[in-house]
Amino acid sequence: MLDYTGIIALGKEFPGKKANRFVEWFTFSAESIDVKSKTKAYALFESSFINSIEVGTTKGLQQIHAYLFGGLYDFAGQIRPKNISKEGFQFAASRFLGETLKQIDAMPEVTFDEIVNKYVEVNMAHPFMEGNGRTTRIWLDLILKKRLKKCVDWSKISKRDYMNAMRLSPTESSVLKSLLKKALTTKINDREMFMKGIDYSYYYEENG
Repeated sequence: MLDYTGIIALGKEFPGKKANRFVEWFTFSAESIDVKSKTKAYALFESSFINSIEVGTTKGLQQIHAYLFGGLYDFAGQIRPKNISKEGFQFAASRFLGETLKQIDAMPEVTFDEIVNKYVEVNMAHPFMEGNGRTTRIWLDLILKKRLKKCVDWSKISKRDYMNAMRLSPTESSVLKSLLKKALTTKINDREMFMKGIDYSYYYEENG
């Protein structure tokens, strides 16, 4: 008979999608940060707080991050003080982050292209220690909703296509723009659309 540790070790001995899914299911906890944060994200649609978020600014990003991760991370809503990288890509240096974010705040956000350009810059800045993707996708939708009366139907964008487009975005943003434009919808006040968006946003962040 295997104990908890033994089962996890066995799953790691046979890497693959099925094994990864089993380990994820086996280790699932309603007390995990992801589950608690996702519950908060769902609640955002029903909350009056969503109408008080400052759209398209660093302050707005901090408001969303604090709402999603308040009580879960001690740095919720706080701009990171350390350098971070992912898959070899170095995000904006922490010592320049304040100035970088001021420049992003000043970027125009009238047209679709301008909005996505701003989103790409925020992603390259990666202002928080954790939770950047989940925060910035909500932030992006709020800008699109305010400026274009549209939002992204994230269920139309596969994880592989999204991740690939984001990897290319610093040098070739047209791939991301094409992907997002095809997924735009006018259902900006649709509860189901918002909930699906949260589901996909959190799915993008899953390992494997």
